[in-house]
Amino acid sequence: MNTPIYDFVQTYAESGATRLHMPGHKGVAGSLGVEPYDITEIDGADVLSKACGIIAESEANAGELFGCRTFYSTEGSSLCIRTMVFLLKKLALRSGKKPLILAARNVHRSFVDAVALLDVEVEWIMPHVGESYESCSFSGEELGSLLDRYDREGRMPSAVYVTSPDYLGNVADIAALAEACHDRHCLLMVDNAHGAYLRFLSDNAHPIQLGADICCDSAHKTLPVLTGGAYLHISRAVDSFLMDYVGRAMALFATTSPSYLILQSLDLCNAYLAEHGADFEQAAKRTDRLRASLAEAGYNVIGDERLKLTLAAGFAFSDGTKLAEQMKAAGIVPEYYDKSHVVMMFSPMTREEEYDRVLRELQRLADESIKTGSAGSENQKRIPAPVRKMTPAQAILAESEYVDARDAVGRILAETVVSMPPCVPVYMCGEVLGEDAIAYLGGTVRVIKETLF
Repeated sequence: MNTPIYDFVQTYAESGATRLHMPGHKGVAGSLGVEPYDITEIDGADVLSKACGIIAESEANAGELFGCRTFYSTEGSSLCIRTMVFLLKKLALRSGKKPLILAARNVHRSFVDAVALLDVEVEWIMPHVGESYESCSFSGEELGSLLDRYDREGRMPSAVYVTSPDYLGNVADIAALAEACHDRHCLLMVDNAHGAYLRFLSDNAHPIQLGADICCDSAHKTLPVLTGGAYLHISRAVDSFLMDYVGRAMALFATTSPSYLILQSLDLCNAYLAEHGADFEQAAKRTDRLRASLAEAGYNVIGDERLKLTLAAGFAFSDGTKLAEQMKAAGIVPEYYDKSHVVMMFSPMTREEEYDRVLRELQRLADESIKTGSAGSENQKRIPAPVRKMTPAQAILAESEYVDARDAVGRILAETVVSMPPCVPVYMCGEVLGEDAIAYLGGTVRVIKETLF
């Protein structure tokens, strides 16, 4: 597969041109060493927001790999999510409907920011009792019943929005959810930020393949792409009306100075995937074996995403934070940890000896934990039942102030409360902060000024 962006930049870097354009380093190699390949949208380099040259050609290559229409983002999936919400609102207004999204509660903060900025109404699907706030599982049958209820109330959502895989590695039944949506003429939008590689497993479990209408992939999370590289995918079955607005929608929220380093990495990734896509299945099999070995060692391994291992507090350990600190002392750095979980992400770039190291160290830590009696029961974080008083748009635009978190109980939040990572909101802006929030919060939080009431 050709690499038009990379080839153009390489040729330009080797041309010896006098650069009287941005950026200010003028292509002179400095401490980073990448400066000669860091360019701006000069003649021949195409324009990301209105791609018609080498960027369009590279995006078409990506679309061929994923089986859909694909657009690049150099600002992560956050930009793609804002674009998804814009396109949904545009389509709803064209149909004469008030935009309404039915969303699983474990969304990324960027989704909340998007619906606030675009003033789109959202109804939440809450996690089941016993689920962590990072997860929200439901079946196609459950979704269909819920959509039917909204239809009877005269409030049929324009789209359903789910996060799959979620941060803990749980994968939704996208095919069943898509069927439930399409039977009711409703779009399915998927935040697939953690699952770009699913397309390249032997069973092609990518959301677009399974019936999703629009989804985003953070290429940098699981593919050999620089941080910030992402895809917006649109199914070929989606109303072609939207295609006229994709570039405009992304331009509304994106910088006019996209990183050509990131674009080159997306471009080169196409060639890598075309030649080495099968490597992801091999990496998944290695991770499967590690998963089984850790379970045998006494760990409570949860989730079914094949290149992610999530350990939940249980027999082998009682405090994920302590376990992660022990792992880091042994030179193993996890993706995420809290009191209840430790999350690890793997890829074809993870070497066999690194798998062996993880197994060896975690077996040792499990043995020590059991000997000292420090293991315990799982301590999941529970998401509170929200009490909404304002829409996200109303809340972020209202007059607000910072107060100590302990004094914020009973107040309306002016900004979403998240931990970073996983950047999944515990409380949304516009909701009343409950007593249980003190367990999640520290410092100050921004709340609506009481004088407004």
